[in-house]
Amino acid sequence: MAAVADADPGSHFVDFRDVWLAYNDELLAQNHFAVEAIDLKVRQGEFIAIVGPSGCGKSTFMKLTTGLKMPSMGRILIDGQPVTGPLKISGMAFQAPSLLPWRTTVDNVLLPLEIVEPYRSSFKARRKEYEERARKLLQKVGLGGYEDKFPWQLSGGMQQRASICRALIHEPKMLLLDEPFGALDAFTREELWCILRDLWTEQKFNVILVTHDLRESVFLADTVYVMSKSPGRFVVRREIELPRPRDLELTYTKEFSDIVHELRGHIGAMRKQGHEAAGAVQ
Repeated sequence: MAAVADADPGSHFVDFRDVWLAYNDELLAQNHFAVEAIDLKVRQGEFIAIVGPSGCGKSTFMKLTTGLKMPSMGRILIDGQPVTGPLKISGMAFQAPSLLPWRTTVDNVLLPLEIVEPYRSSFKARRKEYEERARKLLQKVGLGGYEDKFPWQLSGGMQQRASICRALIHEPKMLLLDEPFGALDAFTREELWCILRDLWTEQKFNVILVTHDLRESVFLADTVYVMSKSPGRFVVRREIELPRPRDLELTYTKEFSDIVHELRGHIGAMRKQGHEAAGAVQ
């Protein structure tokens, strides 16, 4: 398997230094870790994707990146600063859009500005300006005309677009996406890939995408990391050297398919090792 290393000496926006996490002191005492030995350096503006079998620690990695979990060992720097608690410079979107049903689409998107400083203290005074920003963002993702609709009046794909707008409304430096398109049909999913691609191309925020969809990871990311089964660690780092901007036609080329098959081979090998180990224990 490919070595996980980053020779790029440039500025790193995300910097994990030998990070280990056990979920409590008892598990720590037993050396039972959810993720282990994570060394990861992500360049400013880079789009990375993390793939791997279920239960390998992808979501745990996200919690560490946002400061929702502190490592048991090791150090994490984001934008040059040590992570000591929940980050304000990041936005997040999940598989479930989780829009508040009693708020309109635009009011759902505005929610972070109402609760996160430095916006919160000026929200009432600058509401008109913020609302204009939200409406422009909704138009960019194809929700023009739906700004004043309620979530129950939107399709699943529309709700997920609104969820991504909500994650980006406070102009974060980093966007974290945990299986954001997993519940959508194939056509809607590909449409949202293109929307995310365009937003990232325009604003160049850092993106960390956790996904089970290998095609999605290869289409969107600069670099794909494969995580091993629990305890999670990065075992493969694959740079995606397909030219940008990428169109959906690319996903039907041999060059694209070869990378997807290569990544699938790594995950298949890990699954096989896991089954063999389980059989040996029995």
